[in-house]
Amino acid sequence: MLMRKRFVAYIKRIPSDIKKLLREPFLLTGIILVNLFLFLFIVLPLFKIFQLSFEDKGQFSLAIFSELLSKKYNVQPLIHSLTLGIAVSILGTLIGFIFAYAITRVDIPWKRFFNIMATFPIIAPPFMMSLSAILLFGKQGFVSKLILRDIIQFKIYGFYGLLVVETLTYFSTAYLTLYGVLQAIDPALEDAALDLGASKGKVFRSITLPLATPAIASAILLVFSQSLADFGNPMILAGNYTILATQAYLTIVGMFNIKGGAALAILLLIPSLIAFCLQKYWVSRKSYVTVTGKPSAARIKMDRPLTKYSIFGLCLLLTGIIFLFYGMILFGSFVKLWGANHTLTMDNYKHVFTVGWEFIKDTLLLSSVATPIAGILGMIIAFLVVRKSFPGKRLMELVSLLTFAVPGTVVGIGYILAFNQPPLVLTGTAAIIILVFIFRDIAVGVQTGIAELQQIDPSIEEASTDLGADSFITFRRITLPMITPAFYSGLAFTFVKCMTAISAVIFVVSGRWNLITIAILGSVENSDLSQAAAFSIVIIVFILLALRLIQFLVNQIGRGRKLKFEKAEALQSI
Repeated sequence: MLMRKRFVAYIKRIPSDIKKLLREPFLLTGIILVNLFLFLFIVLPLFKIFQLSFEDKGQFSLAIFSELLSKKYNVQPLIHSLTLGIAVSILGTLIGFIFAYAITRVDIPWKRFFNIMATFPIIAPPFMMSLSAILLFGKQGFVSKLILRDIIQFKIYGFYGLLVVETLTYFSTAYLTLYGVLQAIDPALEDAALDLGASKGKVFRSITLPLATPAIASAILLVFSQSLADFGNPMILAGNYTILATQAYLTIVGMFNIKGGAALAILLLIPSLIAFCLQKYWVSRKSYVTVTGKPSAARIKMDRPLTKYSIFGLCLLLTGIIFLFYGMILFGSFVKLWGANHTLTMDNYKHVFTVGWEFIKDTLLLSSVATPIAGILGMIIAFLVVRKSFPGKRLMELVSLLTFAVPGTVVGIGYILAFNQPPLVLTGTAAIIILVFIFRDIAVGVQTGIAELQQIDPSIEEASTDLGADSFITFRRITLPMITPAFYSGLAFTFVKCMTAISAVIFVVSGRWNLITIAILGSVENSDLSQAAAFSIVIIVFILLALRLIQFLVNQIGRGRKLKFEKAEALQSI
């Protein structure tokens, strides 16, 4: 009954919304263009995959799925992907929770350092861990060959190797999710339980853990989705443990069976979308946090020596493992030829900036073009969704999130199908890579923009409109400067993902435009591990420098934020 009333109210509001849009032609044009872009570069590629997979001679058919699933070598990758995803999500969430709980609830030293180490994997190429695992535990690895002298043979290729590297790669996602929730829980609830005589262990079991349950579930689903979508690590380290993302790629590239690859992509898409929908529309709408009044600034920390130093030691151990893996990449980048000649040299970096310079230049150029477009478009969509009323705005928000839920392999296949024939032929051009970058990573900017706008009083922008400014001027001069933190998050996330992308773009790169991640993958396949390590270090350095530059530029946009707030408040008082 309630849903029916809401639907009727929505239908009655449509004519009024349309009349308002007609009074602002620029806003109407903007909404039409945004919807057109979302349809062309998100909906159309996904539709093409479904069309190819479910259509046979112009009729609906499941024949391709029956054919694929009748072969064990296609069913096994699906089982492998789900098994690995579940294992990585549980272990990654556990490690993320340990770091988040230690930093928010335990009186340990070096909290800032642990926070940096827990978030560092986000800016590193995802396949760096696989490369490091080979340098450490491969047949010519630093530990297995040089230290243990082949006494122990590490089975790094396959399930256990992937479990370790994907957990170390994606636990940061769980950490960030859990840290925010644990930090937001009202400490008065825990303090009250302690005052009533409960032990800190019981407070953890009966209050902290139940209140963090939605975040834990959300973290598990997010890490599960990332593991399913992972392409770089399995390409390097899977061995005979084939997963669905690489199987779809090999089906297209190795067997020249694009229909079969598209159908495998559908099989990969289904669990990813289920996990995304559960995380977005079920878990995110359930809250166990009760805040009554203003939370106290003080928070009782666990300071019992046994608990404190046990958790501190565990954090040190995990940080040491992270250091070992990333440190080996740095060390390996200075080795002449890994496994044959361990003389220290700068030759690998000379190779990177001479032979590999074209890869670096193309990656930086394409990323630099895509990042501001994705950032601004994300803020525009957020502005339209939160501040404007028009038919289909919820659909606009949903579509903008789709590619975030879809594995990169699926996106890449969709772009090949959609833009490899008239009327829009983009295959082999820089445009198709830029478009993949923009619409693959736009979701984070949209969501952070929506969250930021929901915290800002809309009357500030209404004051600008009342004084005669249209929606474009209001957005450019009022809204955008006020949401600079969200703008920075969108830009930073997009640039990092552009620089480290591989799963979606491996289908659309060409001889004219290549990416540094493709160079790294090629170096690993050619057993040039030292060159691959050097490329990886260069990516991280460029990312760190770019993030500083983005922060500076965004600060220039938002430097008048405080002044604009004061002016808006003055206008409202008048």
